[in-house]
Amino acid sequence: MHTGITFRPITDKDQGFLYKVFASTRTEELSLTNFSDREKEDFLAMQHHAQHTYYMENLKKNSEFLIILIHKTPIGRLYLGRWDKEIRIIDIALLPEHRNRGIGEQLLQRIMKDAGETGKRVTGHIEYYNRAINFYNRLGFKIIELRGLYYFIEWFPKEKGGD
Repeated sequence: MHTGITFRPITDKDQGFLYKVFASTRTEELSLTNFSDREKEDFLAMQHHAQHTYYMENLKKNSEFLIILIHKTPIGRLYLGRWDKEIRIIDIALLPEHRNRGIGEQLLQRIMKDAGETGKRVTGHIEYYNRAINFYNRLGFKIIELRGLYYFIEWFPKEKGGD
């Protein structure tokens, strides 16, 4: 278990870091293209800008956009929507060197604990080809439906029918 995990709201000064996290999540996908390094960089910059702009313009109300820190060092991002009946995992991503170390599980367990205490379900979207679906399944999330390229997943606290 990692101690020292904290959060802080993102700021405009975090854009370089947020881009780095975003780009690190697309490496495998872009390795399948014939893009030059410059084309990959341009594509990632465009995609990051589009995603960030969309989130800020459409999801800012009732949402938290957080930097994940370990001992005050940024290691990832966590974006959560908090609505009347659900907590939506908008995005969760860690830098590669912090993956597969139990940090993601700790983060999800915190979210699930919060959901249990407030009687809310936890939902999210994950690409159907993303290996992380096994991680979510292991934690008790269920695939509800395929929406385009994304599975819509949800988890309910035990008293609401969850695992």
